Amino acid sequence: MPDVYYEDDTDLSLLEGKTVAVIGYGSQG
Repeated sequence: MPDVYYEDDTDLSLLEGKTVAVIGYGSQG
């Protein structure tokens, strides 16, 4: 399984540009 990160697990500062990608990926399950 791929590593999925959430706001509570990581600092948003590290996901500046990846936040949208993570949310979109999470929506796909």
